[in-house]
Amino acid sequence: MDSKFKKRLGYLIFAIVLDAFANALMIDSNMGSAVWTASAVNISTLLHASYGTTLFVYAVIVTIVNQLLLGKFDTHIFISNLLFSLPFSYLVGFFSDLLNPFHFPNLPIYLRIVIDILGLMLISIGTSIYQRCNLIQHPNDEMAYLLRFKYLHGSAGWGQLVNQ
Repeated sequence: MDSKFKKRLGYLIFAIVLDAFANALMIDSNMGSAVWTASAVNISTLLHASYGTTLFVYAVIVTIVNQLLLGKFDTHIFISNLLFSLPFSYLVGFFSDLLNPFHFPNLPIYLRIVIDILGLMLISIGTSIYQRCNLIQHPNDEMAYLLRFKYLHGSAGWGQLVNQ
């Protein structure tokens, strides 16, 4: 392994941990989060399942949909989506459990908004870092990319909108 790859891998791991922590902040603030994360939280509550498991099942489903959008089976994309999703999903659950003793829902609303905005900013930073590493990505980001370039004539805005 060359040093450039090791460096990119290190940044990727950092970005996944940062992104997972930021998602947990948003979940625990109970002030709003990304569409997929918010629905996974609701489903996990309904099914009495952990956030990690629910997020990972979501990721597997989205990974399969990505293969359908491709119109063929791409082993690299399939495996890389799952390689990203496995640690990310369970880290979100881990960090959410770790943050529970802080009782964010009991804090004044202005502090919860600050925590939620901090989570949003950290998600943006984490996502930017791992996409720049260009090694693997979350299946939802892969889907937005596939929709953008395969079906929406390169429109990033429409790709994100349709992905939600």
